[in-house]
Amino acid sequence: MSKARGTGIQIGQMKSAYELAMERLNAAEPGRSKPLSAAQKTALAGIDARFKAKIAEREIFLRKALGELQERGETDEADKIRAQITSERLRLEEEREAEKERVRSGTA
Repeated sequence: MSKARGTGIQIGQMKSAYELAMERLNAAEPGRSKPLSAAQKTALAGIDARFKAKIAEREIFLRKALGELQERGETDEADKIRAQITSERLRLEEEREAEKERVRSGTA
């Protein structure tokens, strides 16, 4: 193997950015990269589907209310509904990620 000029690193030993990133990730979170079982994959897909439906249900309900408020010209109340849509979406996404993490760690 030849050495890269001025680096002292042998060319055959150079790692890609992906390999370096994976090493850092594994060092920061050991055990995180273990493969998921089929049951875990199924559970994760179920969680995604359930929360996608919950988010859609809340958004449909709140957007209907938002439309009614906009028709009546109640801009302050409409702004509150917009903020509620955002906060509920974030809350549900956080719940989804917490459930998925429990499945990944095997505590579900």
